[in-house]
Amino acid sequence: MRRTFLQRLALTASAAALGSVLALLPTAVLAQESFKIMIGANPGGGYDQTGRGLGKALQEAKAAGSVTYENKGGAGGTIGLAQFANASKGDPNALVVTGAVMVGAIVQNKPPITLENATPVARLIAEYNVFVVPASSPFKTMKDVVEQMKKDPASVKWGGGSKGSVDHVSVGMIAREAGVDVTKMNYVPFKGGGEATAAILGGHVTVGTSGYAELEEFIKAGKMRALAVTSPHRLRGSTVPTLVEQGINVAIGNWRGVYGAPGITPAQRQKLIDAVSRATKTKAWADAAAANNWSPALLTGDEFARFVDEEHARLRALMVKLGMV
Repeated sequence: MRRTFLQRLALTASAAALGSVLALLPTAVLAQESFKIMIGANPGGGYDQTGRGLGKALQEAKAAGSVTYENKGGAGGTIGLAQFANASKGDPNALVVTGAVMVGAIVQNKPPITLENATPVARLIAEYNVFVVPASSPFKTMKDVVEQMKKDPASVKWGGGSKGSVDHVSVGMIAREAGVDVTKMNYVPFKGGGEATAAILGGHVTVGTSGYAELEEFIKAGKMRALAVTSPHRLRGSTVPTLVEQGINVAIGNWRGVYGAPGITPAQRQKLIDAVSRATKTKAWADAAAANNWSPALLTGDEFARFVDEEHARLRALMVKLGMV
């Protein structure tokens, strides 16, 4: 269809006006890329909550137009990490959720693909674990559990995250404090928070441990009894005593963050850092942190990379001391 000169002029003017408006908009508003987040655990756990919480925050920050998620549980997240490293090379909008659990799994399992094969972006949060028993359990305190473990280590079945995880290490620390041979403790690893929760509720483990937020609803509903938290001091708004309060000198924290794909450029890495940093300033992220009792712990780029190196050395030294490596 032929347009009159006035129609063409009007269209040209409209396009020019639109261009002027777009030029005034901040880059963040225009950056509506599709992001992919690999979550190295089955649904229902802390990795899952972190990945999906970040995805929602990235969208609210206008850093991402859409976000897709993939859950790939097993081996402390290293199976998902390997798939991510192999499938996402050079992808500037791909992220994988990492944390102390993954670092511990790398120390213990020595997989061929490690965090050296991805690009450090940011540490996001810190949190502490809680130890729980089913509501019908005869154990009322953590001291009761420890006394039973002293009598017969195999009779106490501990359920938590993968081998080498903070969950696993914390049980090893408790055993060592109690004078129990760490190699004799009965620890059952799970691929995700959902599986661990089902095992606790079903009475398939004696004691379970996971991030406080993952088990809080069951504690409040009276389906689980919280025995202790791994923090040095009581968690804000919680009445659950610490291990230290109960005469067990153990305190250990957890953290989670994200890495980018291997092979991205420094500029692409900086863009990811900026996007994630903006996301942590949104209401969506603040709500997720409050709901999950996370402590903000943003650390980005090279500082984050140095922190992970230090964590690797610290966890390895601790696991050697416990006889786990």
